[in-house]
Amino acid sequence: MRPASALLVSLLLVAGGAVAADPAEGKKLVAEKNCETCHHNRTMGDAQAVYTRKDRKVTSLEKLKAQVAVCNSELNLGLFPDDEEHIVAYLNQQYYKFGTPSPR
Repeated sequence: MRPASALLVSLLLVAGGAVAADPAEGKKLVAEKNCETCHHNRTMGDAQAVYTRKDRKVTSLEKLKAQVAVCNSELNLGLFPDDEEHIVAYLNQQYYKFGTPSPR
């Protein structure tokens, strides 16, 4: 494919929302935004307990998306919607296992 054609296809995919959420990118964002530090403080030790405790609030993919959005908003993390999707994909793959998120 010629460079100009490849650029056009890439732009159309981005504009159409066809960019897939990337768990690896989500993992980087979780580390970059220090999510584990906040979770550590909330659980008094085990940062991953937020995801794995029996009485967890996140019980569906929609609730996971909502919780990531709440953290972004309340903590003023400055994440873009695509960043939130990457984080959701990572957390879902690593902890929740709700299935594959559908594209926005």
